[in-house]
Amino acid sequence: MSLVQRFIKKRILVIDDDADLVYMLKISLEKDGYAVFSAHNGLEGIKLAFDIRPHLIILDLMMPQMDGYEACSRLREMTDIPILLLTSRTQKDDIVRGFQEGADDYVTKPFSQNELKARVRALLRRNGYEEELIIKYNDEALDINLETQKVFCNGTLLKLTTTEFNVLGCLVAHSGQVVPYREIIRSVWGNNYGHTPPLVQTYIAYLRKKLKKNSPNHQYIRTQWGKGYWFAARENTKKGDFI
Repeated sequence: MSLVQRFIKKRILVIDDDADLVYMLKISLEKDGYAVFSAHNGLEGIKLAFDIRPHLIILDLMMPQMDGYEACSRLREMTDIPILLLTSRTQKDDIVRGFQEGADDYVTKPFSQNELKARVRALLRRNGYEEELIIKYNDEALDINLETQKVFCNGTLLKLTTTEFNVLGCLVAHSGQVVPYREIIRSVWGNNYGHTPPLVQTYIAYLRKKLKKNSPNHQYIRTQWGKGYWFAARENTKKGDFI
């Protein structure tokens, strides 16, 4: 008997070189139900943003390697998610430059946690982000936790790449439903990749190989010809034309 658990959580990425401040924000925001990730410079933050696809970014302006202005500009090139600046600079020109680089709002240091969280909620609401489903799936052989990003198959931890995990997560989030190629691409790679089924097919093949090696008696990822793929829980194995 499979079990799919669904609960609500939004991802926030904090990019700041002040470790104590990052820790404080993590504790405070997680108490409000957010999943908080952190990076300590602009370059690390850009990479992490690409990997985890946060719903909102809190970005410091003064950092080593790459300052917040450049990081904000590069982030804005890859995503339209809200960016909230944290800054000790209070000059009008500094704030204007932050908006010019693509920021949505700012909070000056030192700041009130209540004010910051109010601005976070306002930005999420203003940008229309609906609360996301985080899925946990397990049956007698397969255990998937999309929150911790770990997959066990018959007790073996599968070594999945970030992209493989994101493809699997997209399918599990719609368990039992056919997910079109375009939707998988949009969810995993973003809108700029267009309609390229071969890209999806490559990663589906990788996933099937790793799953089959550890669970040969059930095919979890099924093909709906001409449409896309669907995740077949163990008690849900009939869905028309599939392989």
